[in-house]
Amino acid sequence: MEENRFQRVKRILDQRQTDLTVCLDEVHKHHNLSAIVRTADAVGCHHVHAVWPQEQRRLTNNTSGGSKNWVETHMHDDIDQAVAAIRAQNPGIQLLATNLSDTAVDFREIDYTKPTAVIVGQERLGISDRALEHADQHIVIPMAGMVQSLNVSVAAALILYEAQRQREEAGLYQRNDMLDPAIKHKLLFEGCHPIIANRCVEKGLPYPALDELGEIVADDAFWNTLKFSQKG
Repeated sequence: MEENRFQRVKRILDQRQTDLTVCLDEVHKHHNLSAIVRTADAVGCHHVHAVWPQEQRRLTNNTSGGSKNWVETHMHDDIDQAVAAIRAQNPGIQLLATNLSDTAVDFREIDYTKPTAVIVGQERLGISDRALEHADQHIVIPMAGMVQSLNVSVAAALILYEAQRQREEAGLYQRNDMLDPAIKHKLLFEGCHPIIANRCVEKGLPYPALDELGEIVADDAFWNTLKFSQKG
């Protein structure tokens, strides 16, 4: 039986990996930001953290296209703030930094079934020294050609898809309970009933419950308020 939109959105949200994230250390080109957020969404990440260059304007709403509706992007003024937020979300998380150093290992040797944050650096200068200090492990993508590095969005994609591969093999996408129920309900409601969601926001109404088919469960008072009354 073909999935309806509610079933598809619910299945995707059930698979969200809240303990797998990527941190952008002053990545500032919008096509790279867009590509990384899209990849994060594709592999099931719910959170993306971004340290934004002070001289650049903030991340715009259309940077990542439709992915911004499904991935929660956290903006930070510096890497210390970003790392603190990441560790607060998942204490004990392993922080990996893409960096060619004496201690770096092949990115495929990492166990990504553990709570993991991948730090990638900006396009011209790479990862900052301060970000490298925070990292528990440096990782590299083996290169057999003349170039020494990949585009940051390509590198992030390779690492995140290796994480996805390992997590799928370990059955971690079957946990179904990683995402907070309140957040899941909000995304389900907005994704399946966008017009009603906008009206609820306009009138200051909480989103009502949804049944197993994704239909709104609400009494006449809710519908009358939605239709006739003015907020405030």
